Amino acid sequence: MAPRANWKGFLRLSLVTCPVALYPATSESEKISFNQLNRATGHRIKYVKVDADTGDEVPNEDIVKGYELDKGQYIEVSKEELEEIALESTRTIEIDEFVDHSDIDPRYLIRPYYLRPDGKVGHDAFAVIRDTIREMDKVAIGRVVLTNREHIIALEAMDKGLVGTLLRYPYEVRSEQEYFEEIQDVKVTKDMLDLAKHIVNQKAGRFDPDKFEDHYETALIDLINQKRAGKPITPKERPASTNVVDLMEALRRSVGKEAAPAKAGKPAKKGRKASAGQKEMLMPIEGKKPKEAVAKKPAAKPQRKSA
Repeated sequence: MAPRANWKGFLRLSLVTCPVALYPATSESEKISFNQLNRATGHRIKYVKVDADTGDEVPNEDIVKGYELDKGQYIEVSKEELEEIALESTRTIEIDEFVDHSDIDPRYLIRPYYLRPDGKVGHDAFAVIRDTIREMDKVAIGRVVLTNREHIIALEAMDKGLVGTLLRYPYEVRSEQEYFEEIQDVKVTKDMLDLAKHIVNQKAGRFDPDKFEDHYETALIDLINQKRAGKPITPKERPASTNVVDLMEALRRSVGKEAAPAKAGKPAKKGRKASAGQKEMLMPIEGKKPKEAVAKKPAAKPQRKSA
């Protein structure tokens, strides 16, 4: 099934325009999610909207939005009034400027989207914009209207398409001074810095997300599988914490720990891919066999089931 676009419109660089579609680049749907149940009956909990004072249920047509001016004092805003001020989508991502990657503070990044040509026309114009961004090694900054709000979007070339990342406005980013001003000024000695740099060099590598596994998600799936099989749940022993008070001693121990060779016969664990690795442990659907299980005939791969 083809992915569904969140937004469709046009991408414009000066007089160069092409139809494009915007798709979410991330998903939370693969994660385990829970429903709330009544312990006594096992039935799902249903939420109703009630008046905070009377406790009576309020139908949707009688619910309006309100901005709290003071405790218990609200300014009501109707749906029609909100529609009056809503930004009319121009259906166009207008590129305003080009900036260096280093100019964008990571705190301003919200979420990524994939941008591709929409339909069979406009591929030439799209390629011109994409390749210009790539060749200039720049980030294109534009604006897009989603759900009646205008967002800043940063466009970068990726493979045959573009990645557009929504950016926060300055008023949404808190000042670091609120949190950093009480940090003490400490003089770090050269010996400590040298030991810390040595640890960094021993751990140096390239970022590869496939090396990382969501251990909590894995533990959730194991817990659900054990409970489904009727196995007793026993708490695991927590590793004892080592409390090293002396900072220099902690650095020396860290250097020795990182330098220690791996035990023979135990190669480094290879991380799973984010999606495939999780799906390998999903619970099976009754009456169906995963394709992989039919081909290889190992134990049936579990398939996820809502808890």
